Amino acid sequence: MIRLDPATASSSAPPSVPAWAITSAGAPSDGDAAFRAGAALGALDTLARAQAAWAGAWRQRLAVRCAAASMRLAGRAEDAAALRDAWYLRPAGADPGPAGTIFGAWRQLAGQPPAATPGRLGKILDQLGLHWDGAALADLCTQIEKLGVSQRSAPFDAAAIAAEVVAMRPDAEVFGWWLADLVLAQRLGWPQPLPLLMAQGFGPSFRTEAGGGRRIRPGDKNFERAVCIALVAAAADACRLAAELSRRAEKLLAVAPKLRAKGAGDVIFLLLSEDAVSGSLTTDNLSRFASRRLFERLQQLEVVRELSGRPTFRLFGL
Repeated sequence: MIRLDPATASSSAPPSVPAWAITSAGAPSDGDAAFRAGAALGALDTLARAQAAWAGAWRQRLAVRCAAASMRLAGRAEDAAALRDAWYLRPAGADPGPAGTIFGAWRQLAGQPPAATPGRLGKILDQLGLHWDGAALADLCTQIEKLGVSQRSAPFDAAAIAAEVVAMRPDAEVFGWWLADLVLAQRLGWPQPLPLLMAQGFGPSFRTEAGGGRRIRPGDKNFERAVCIALVAAAADACRLAAELSRRAEKLLAVAPKLRAKGAGDVIFLLLSEDAVSGSLTTDNLSRFASRRLFERLQQLEVVRELSGRPTFRLFGL
């Protein structure tokens, strides 16, 4: 029996960022950039607070994008496909490797409330391959607490924490971006952060027009304005992804009553909660063979996509 309530799927199309906020002729002023960021985050706010059936898959797919950009920043070659392989195809409890561990840090950001404690941040730093002493972590948590009662706009506080981290440890830029999304969620009162800014880190929002398009790093001149511009692009991308996943989830839930496999409900729950699901998944109610047959059926019904492009060791998602 399918143990899902289709009513949890949103019946209306997700909001989108206004076109006037996305379209910009020339470089916007600081005030204009902040105004556009506010409009974009206002559209995203509804999605960030919603409890749609597909919200888990949405957040985790955003995490994949940020993790892939983190690989580039770390000088690694893994793309989204390689990160999925490292995480979803490993044996239960096995080490996902350095790239997969960084991916896990972004997954945690997307899946937990935006709390910052020395213990939690210490574990994230370990996942990112960084190590700070306890006093430095305590100071950082104090800075985050101060930002929580700041009178400034949320994008400026997100920029401030990223700049603070890079000033303390220039080699910890990925951690700065991770914290920027956490602080943004805190300031906006979101139940869970959305991985947003790292995915824009190498995009046009963080490129200078002078100097051959040099990348603007946390703490550089005009960094706050760049964060505002990046949040417009990030919010627009997140809203488009939400619209796509909402349509796919609606189709998946519509065919759920037709599925007779004993463990079909578990698979549908995972598809709505995760970026990807292994095609050879086994559960208490589903054998490896039954799992393959179920995914073949879901493909025939055109309600899932195969993400790996391989005939074996396949991964499926909305």
